[in-house]
Amino acid sequence: MDENGLLDAVGELLYPDVMNHVRTPECEQDGHEDGHACLDVPDTKAMHQLAEELTRRHGNPRTLAANGVVDPTVSRRSGLPILTPFGERVVEMRAWSYGGRWVSCGMVRGDGGTTCPVVLVAERRLLALDELPTDASCVDKLVAVTGWDPHHRSEIDWAAAEARLGTSLPSDYKDLSERFGRGGFDDYLDVQTPDGIIETAELLSEWEKTHGNSQWGPYRPFPAPGGLLWWASTEHEQDFCWLTDAPAPDRWSILYRNDDSWVRYNGTTSQFVLDMLTDPEHPCSTADVFDAHWFEGYEGPDAAQR
Repeated sequence: MDENGLLDAVGELLYPDVMNHVRTPECEQDGHEDGHACLDVPDTKAMHQLAEELTRRHGNPRTLAANGVVDPTVSRRSGLPILTPFGERVVEMRAWSYGGRWVSCGMVRGDGGTTCPVVLVAERRLLALDELPTDASCVDKLVAVTGWDPHHRSEIDWAAAEARLGTSLPSDYKDLSERFGRGGFDDYLDVQTPDGIIETAELLSEWEKTHGNSQWGPYRPFPAPGGLLWWASTEHEQDFCWLTDAPAPDRWSILYRNDDSWVRYNGTTSQFVLDMLTDPEHPCSTADVFDAHWFEGYEGPDAAQR
């Protein structure tokens, strides 16, 4: 199997075919339990090329083991099924999530103390909303349904960001940004970090000075009073904004365009994202497209290890 063959073999276990089927992971190695498939790896170069392609498609990986040391926080939900087949032989292991699957590249000790490359795809079990505590926040629920690292935190200088922007931001959006960092949900919804929100606000404000606000009417972009402040977009170029018409940011509504009209959502930012992923009745729902959900971090590997 060459590099292309390895990528094809991974693709059969990750991506639906024309009949919307995904092959079940089945491992042929002796002593390995069900629920994963170890693939033939021609050499270390092929594994590294696969890792580069997976990073391009699915964002930065989560490091499960490095220099022979396994991350002690790894659980069954955050990648343990990838490590289990190799036990104490694991030297390095990185994992990407996609829907109901993990895909991983790494190095394990073989006979005689030598190391060899491994690639495997494992089933990824996520919590359902009804399995979570009733008092869980929407951000906690998003962490659970995407399988995101519950210990991850992004450092954000909110005082500096809000001073430059000229307004405070919704408190649950702050929690969402710190818990997830910069990235996207389900390869579909990208949520801006404060830097992105500021850059977009400044760009659209300058655009309005030259071209007017006809494309947003009857609204104007922030910092106009009660203006629109962009915080997310989809791969279909659908934008989501806060309507900054309330003195308290936690009371801002969410607006988005549906054909030629604006639609208002009266709920928090994290509730909007959660409903979008899990509620078939949500007007922008992806629940009928994806059975399992994931988050791809766009930060560098030193800033956010998944």
